[in-house]
Amino acid sequence: MSESTTPGKKGNLTGSARKLKDDAADWHNLILKWERLNDEGSTIATKIVNLGLNKKSDIEPDVVMEGGRLAAGDISENMKRSNQELEEECVKLQDVVEKMANILSKMEKMVHAERGICELEAFQYGEKGRAAPLFHTWSTQQFVEVSSKLYESYKQELALKKTILQELAHTANADLSMVYLSSWLYQPYVEDSGKLLLESLLLETGHRPL
Repeated sequence: MSESTTPGKKGNLTGSARKLKDDAADWHNLILKWERLNDEGSTIATKIVNLGLNKKSDIEPDVVMEGGRLAAGDISENMKRSNQELEEECVKLQDVVEKMANILSKMEKMVHAERGICELEAFQYGEKGRAAPLFHTWSTQQFVEVSSKLYESYKQELALKKTILQELAHTANADLSMVYLSSWLYQPYVEDSGKLLLESLLLETGHRPL
């Protein structure tokens, strides 16, 4: 008898089916949290770039005051204030990246747990696994494959975020700064295929109606 007689009804799910359905909901919620952090980080990163470019213009003023003397005290005060603001925004961006790392850690644990379910089924039913799917059509191995692909894409994306965090405040080149900002916002490693994988996962487990 299948562990899941009616995929759409929570009360009928037990064991592996319950765990996989809960994981699907967790994937959805974690990715929503990631997207909110990505938007927050993009706003902070833009502030860092603007502060960095303003700092550069303070260091290299185009206008010399009458008499050939610069208001050194004013420039020094502006730089001090700018450095403090820049440091504060960098700390905020680091906090965002650390929260993203925490999300990735939770994603990794889900992948490990699903692999454990696969190993258990191989022990119970043999290498081919259970005869009937837990939900609609997917084997348990397919859940592992989808979760692994999602995890790897966010793992690569986090590595990129960490690079941007390290480089952004020290980049004086405006064009390169724009590349960093665009890369942060549009997340090249989290592709549309990842969104399709998530939707497929939600459909298979009954979180989305077929």
